[in-house]
Amino acid sequence: MISLALLAATAALAPSNDTPAQHDARMKQWKEARFGMFIHWGLYSIPAGKWGKGTGYGEWLREEAHVPVTEYEKLQSQFNPVKFNADEWARMAKDAGMNYVVITTKHHDGFNLFPSKYTDWSVKNTPFHRDIMKELSTAVRKKGMTMGWYHSIMDWHHPDYLPRRSWETADRPADGADMDRYVEYLHNEVRQLLTDYGPIGVMWFDGEWESTWTPKYGKALYDLCRSIQPKIIVNNRVSPGRNGVEDATLKAGDYGTPEQFIPATGLPGQDWETCMTMNDHWGYNAADKNWKSSKTLIRNLVDIASKGGNYLLNIGPRSDGTFPPEAVSRLRDMGKWMRVNGDSIYGTTASSFDSLPWGRSTTKRLGKATNLYLHVFDWPSDGRLVVPGIANKPLTAINMPGFDISSQAPQVGNLSRKGATLPVSRVGSDLVIKLPPKPLDPNVSVIELVVEGAPVIYRPPVITADSEILVGSTHARIASPSPSFQVRYTLDGSAPTASSPLYRGPIAISRSTGLRAATFLGAKRVSSVVEKEFRAVAPAPAESVTGLEPGLWVETFSGDWEKLPDFDTLTPRNRELATGLSIPMNGKVPDEKVGQRYAGYLNVPQDGVYRFALSSDDGSKLLIDGKLIVDADGLHSDTTFNGEAALAKGPHKVTITWFNGTGGSALGLKWGRAGSPLHALSSGDIGHIP
Repeated sequence: MISLALLAATAALAPSNDTPAQHDARMKQWKEARFGMFIHWGLYSIPAGKWGKGTGYGEWLREEAHVPVTEYEKLQSQFNPVKFNADEWARMAKDAGMNYVVITTKHHDGFNLFPSKYTDWSVKNTPFHRDIMKELSTAVRKKGMTMGWYHSIMDWHHPDYLPRRSWETADRPADGADMDRYVEYLHNEVRQLLTDYGPIGVMWFDGEWESTWTPKYGKALYDLCRSIQPKIIVNNRVSPGRNGVEDATLKAGDYGTPEQFIPATGLPGQDWETCMTMNDHWGYNAADKNWKSSKTLIRNLVDIASKGGNYLLNIGPRSDGTFPPEAVSRLRDMGKWMRVNGDSIYGTTASSFDSLPWGRSTTKRLGKATNLYLHVFDWPSDGRLVVPGIANKPLTAINMPGFDISSQAPQVGNLSRKGATLPVSRVGSDLVIKLPPKPLDPNVSVIELVVEGAPVIYRPPVITADSEILVGSTHARIASPSPSFQVRYTLDGSAPTASSPLYRGPIAISRSTGLRAATFLGAKRVSSVVEKEFRAVAPAPAESVTGLEPGLWVETFSGDWEKLPDFDTLTPRNRELATGLSIPMNGKVPDEKVGQRYAGYLNVPQDGVYRFALSSDDGSKLLIDGKLIVDADGLHSDTTFNGEAALAKGPHKVTITWFNGTGGSALGLKWGRAGSPLHALSSGDIGHIP
């Protein structure tokens, strides 16, 4: 068991909480780096996605294909990547413009790519024998990059890790398993990784979502990392709290980790990094040809940097130790673009603009001036690039110059200034740059606009309301971007002018209309016009039913699905009454590869617009009166999806469908009238016909 003495020693060694200034200083180099390589490599690269008749597997092979541990262990004797060349991997990362590398030291299968001192389930007992982490960390540092470790908390091989999967209890009984003892093993391996391989910049944990991993464990692991290497940064997956991979908010660690997506507005107020695959798999899958184009990858990098984040782009090496040729060509294309435009990425901060109709921008303060890097996705056909609502005096505008990314450190503010100067003029509150007739780059063209002082942007106001559909009336609110500005609005579809009504407080809306608003400085409109459409509707009528009793009927089905099936075509294995809508249901946790359909009535207390928040792992749907209200279908971790409906007072037919593939399971529903807090579905909210 992990002893109290060990936890106490860890806490004693742990540094005190950073001040904001200390945290920013520790994060500075990582934030300026902006672009890194993720590497998922392990035994799962040997079958290359194929097991039995299936060809869609990756690093989750053992779990998804239900491979017995004794069968999976046979892969260890086959791991012999004779073409592995750490210097070549590091060169490709550096040439692509990347500044750090994070590799899987251990994924969920528990196999260690380093010679662990605490288990034989590692590379030291393969035909290869070599210390991959030692070779790669040395090569990465030679190229001036930072080394980082991915290490899985979840472990499908260690006898003490809990919980077991339902399909493997016969193969791996949990008798005698001790989670505290596993945590001690985990600490020992992390200590080895942070002691034997020199300075490590990032500790990237994963697999923290199972109920056995507690915040107490997470804090102790974070403190362990910081006690050994005080300057290291640790991701948010060190401790539980995420609501699925779509939840990037920072509840633990030093930065958030949105997976396979880019947050629409970034994550203001916190550091973050999007991790993403080049195709549809993290580990190598020979059949997966759904590669993102080089253009898409470059634009992803730009989009992320413009929102203040980092891009951790994944490679799944083949079992022989080489990168797939499709990945190599994309790295080459990204490097070509970065050699010309890298200064618009490295060391920049998020865009000064809320949005730009033609692309993205990044920002960099240099002395008393500011460089605005304008990333043009859609080249203006009239040759006029409009930079909207900016008060600063323009100093110059040039085509993005080239510079060298082959040196040992990120090139921050090291312009060669070989770009052509472009004419720039002021038109009202906008700056207009005269462009050449054709794009400078087929992927993303970059214009460097230098302005005097810190950016002063005339932002549009923000319109909010409880709902955009009306039953009776609602109130709209408009927030000004600054107390120095005025906001004027219209309700007739026209653009606001200096004579339009001045916003002074909530606006009553009782009919279908369009609300438009803009920011004014005196009599001059200085922002774009924002709008919100409101639609008056009649609430859906209630059902004429009586004699309802509490609870919902639930049917349970067996099947292996990736999305919800048509349950009408299937035969349920049982039907019972559920007192509410939640997993566990009636105190029972459902099996894997199962589906359920809940049916009954929702008791609506009064006419109005109601909001619904449906959470599930995996997919689910909410239908009211036969109409789809929330669609949360597909394979995903516990994630919340939202919807709304206009409903009349009384009972309404409600159907919730749900399925679980493998792994964790969850289902829950909250609801409430628009403008009021949501509450969990209670027994008084639902009913069924006996």
